[in-house]
Amino acid sequence: MLPETATDDPAGLLARLIAIDSVNPDLVAGGAGESAIAAFCAAWLAARGFEVHTLERRPGRPSLVAIARGAGGGRSLMLNGHLDTVGLTGYDGDPLEPRVRDGRMHGRGAFDMKGGLAAMMIAAARAAARGPLRGDVLLACVADEEHGSSGTEEVLESFTADAAIVTEPSHLEVTLAHKGFAWFDVRVEGRAAHGSRPDLGVDAIAKAGHFLVALEELGARLARGPAHPLLGTGTVHASVISGGREPSTYPEHCEITLERRTVPGEDAATVEAELTGVLGRLAATVPDFSYRLTRGLHREPFAADPESAIVRTLTKNAEAVLGHPPAVRGEPFWTDAALLDRAGIPCLLFGVDGEGAHAAREWADLASVDGLAAVLDGTIIDFCS
Repeated sequence: MLPETATDDPAGLLARLIAIDSVNPDLVAGGAGESAIAAFCAAWLAARGFEVHTLERRPGRPSLVAIARGAGGGRSLMLNGHLDTVGLTGYDGDPLEPRVRDGRMHGRGAFDMKGGLAAMMIAAARAAARGPLRGDVLLACVADEEHGSSGTEEVLESFTADAAIVTEPSHLEVTLAHKGFAWFDVRVEGRAAHGSRPDLGVDAIAKAGHFLVALEELGARLARGPAHPLLGTGTVHASVISGGREPSTYPEHCEITLERRTVPGEDAATVEAELTGVLGRLAATVPDFSYRLTRGLHREPFAADPESAIVRTLTKNAEAVLGHPPAVRGEPFWTDAALLDRAGIPCLLFGVDGEGAHAAREWADLASVDGLAAVLDGTIIDFCS
């Protein structure tokens, strides 16, 4: 592990963070969780004058909020980044040994998202060290983004801000929208009977086949429908299927789990109505078709106001650092930005360049980590002064 004196620059701090195991235990049984990395970040920020609050409703799953208090009368800004990573198994090399090759730092979490975490800590420390700003600067270093987002949810119960930046990796492009998702379980009912008695049995798997065909047709209709300018259209796919007990028995039920990716204007309720319509038509036209639909985990899509003060301020600073206007993008995956938006906090995503989120090789471009720190530093000064 690198010495403490090497942690006042983005690359040095990123190396320290990569070396701390913070695998989400909800994803990998026995994962280290966020306790060690939260303790390191808390100590690092406290040593630089931040007021540190630790939140730990779930034992072993802490989040922290570090605050540089303003002098008063200014706007507050929250920088949000997650502490947890996906698992280490299957990584190419030692995932906890940060290595630099060709201007890239390799290691689990380098890209997703300890590069963003390091940059936002450095930027906030630099901005606060110049003297009191008028508004507060809050760093939300959160647990559990990779699974249930309980960390950001817990933070938002006690803290708010006038705006926020989520430093998820975005290739130094301004991310103003992302998709949501909704999971549903469909249980198609049959009737168990001996395989020699078709007069008694109802094949739930065969009946479920009608639904799978209808689901594929729904996906095709969505693809032809109205598209969001940054996100395109919503999508749907069958994720998991199970049914049957043995070759000589008619299956009494078949269960399908599906995922519907949503765009602004869609949510779990609209998807449930959509699926109920599909299943209802099958029940009316397919003999002996019976089903049960159950809503599972769902998260809202996100769309920022491109004219909001925080979007305009960050875009101006990004252009100054990059030397050109940053590209604007949307993401197909979900992030904690949707929770901040739902809490009434205008926000956007802006983060490092690199590759390999959840993959066997993961790296962050170190020049982009430096660039992100510079953009965030300037944004803090402009927004909170």
